Amino acid sequence: MRAAIFRNGEIVVDRMPEPKPGAGQVLVKSLACGICGSDLHARKHAHRMVELSKFLPGRTPMDLSRDVVFGHEFCCEVLDYGPGTTRKLKPGTRVCSLPALLTPEGPKGIGYSNDYLGGYAEQMLLSEPLLLEVPNGLAAEHAALTEPLAVGVHAVAMANIHGGEVPLVIGCGPVGLAVIAALKIRGLGPIVAADYSPARRLLAEKMGADVVVDPAKTQPYASWAEHAQMTDAEKAARPPMQALLPPLKPALIFECVGVPGVLQQVFEGAPRSARVVVVGVCMETDKSEPMLGIIKELNVQYVLGYTPEEFAYSLRLIAEGQVDAASLVTGRVGIDGVAQAFADLANPEEHTKILVEPWR
Repeated sequence: MRAAIFRNGEIVVDRMPEPKPGAGQVLVKSLACGICGSDLHARKHAHRMVELSKFLPGRTPMDLSRDVVFGHEFCCEVLDYGPGTTRKLKPGTRVCSLPALLTPEGPKGIGYSNDYLGGYAEQMLLSEPLLLEVPNGLAAEHAALTEPLAVGVHAVAMANIHGGEVPLVIGCGPVGLAVIAALKIRGLGPIVAADYSPARRLLAEKMGADVVVDPAKTQPYASWAEHAQMTDAEKAARPPMQALLPPLKPALIFECVGVPGVLQQVFEGAPRSARVVVVGVCMETDKSEPMLGIIKELNVQYVLGYTPEEFAYSLRLIAEGQVDAASLVTGRVGIDGVAQAFADLANPEEHTKILVEPWR
């Protein structure tokens, strides 16, 4: 079969053996697989990923001298079953799954592994217990957006929302847009979102942002403060010492950029007692001033991935039309177009989410 392969630091197209399903496994055809920002990071910072894996017990790092097939945001079609499976879903059924295989040694990630192929290949293996049938006749290209939406759903779930917070989303790429959608569903607002890209600011509005900010023209934290003013009743209810502070509602800041320097900017701009949720994956060494966090008593929460329940919930949200997944898709390529798509995604005005459709 054909696949787009990460080899010697580049994305190349080649043939490889078709996978054979083992016990509890299902052979599937990859219908659509999103290119994630983490894939772009992995291509550029693969050695860093390998280096950091030593701090994660049980994680098998990529061997960069061997081939890797990326792709963990996928929708697939059932082809065949391995031994020890119930075969509940007929061949031809469209499915999504957490990007993991269940093995006797524990779950193994799909997409950053030498042994477990991702969705940039024509075929791959999934674990039967993790399969979710795609409901409501949902198109494969939209079902493939379940995984990135689940990242936003999880980030909001981990934000320890009490009610009354005014959120600020820094960065409106796919992760930031997923956070905005999840915040909208939770009924929190007004949602303030900031991005330099006009195209992504438009998408932020589509996904539910109430206020969009161009940081080149307006300081995002100043704009947030304008929309976070307490009511007269809220001001009057404050304890005496708190009455000496600016009359602002609680701040909930989502950092969805993941490049060096942004977290420090958040520390500098955040109001006192803000909760900061770090969703963007920064692959490089970064620095921030802890004293700023101490003085302001900032609460910083790092997040990763999602639970199986959040993943299933995200698929339902898309299938029921509660999230406009279609608006995020800006391009589709076959296996031969993957390398160019990685380059094209550097331009936020041109693309937000490119889907790989290996059958093209």
